[in-house]
Amino acid sequence: MNSLFKALNDNTRREILEILKDEDLNAGEIASHFDISKPSISHHLDLLKQAGLVTAIKNGQYITYSINTTVMDELVQWIMKLKD
Repeated sequence: MNSLFKALNDNTRREILEILKDEDLNAGEIASHFDISKPSISHHLDLLKQAGLVTAIKNGQYITYSINTTVMDELVQWIMKLKD
């Protein structure tokens, strides 16, 4: 759970999740939405992947990233339990 909150604690990573909610993209396509280096985007994607928030599927020479809603569902359920 710590890696999940660490991943969500960064504005760039939250923006990446917002972008991926609409469509699956590769790292270059994601990077085109930002004014930061591609290695920085790769670092953010790695942290999101470690937290289970995105999945990565190798497609030829590209890796396609997609949002993992299962982890989000689990997080919402956990928060709702705290509320009760």
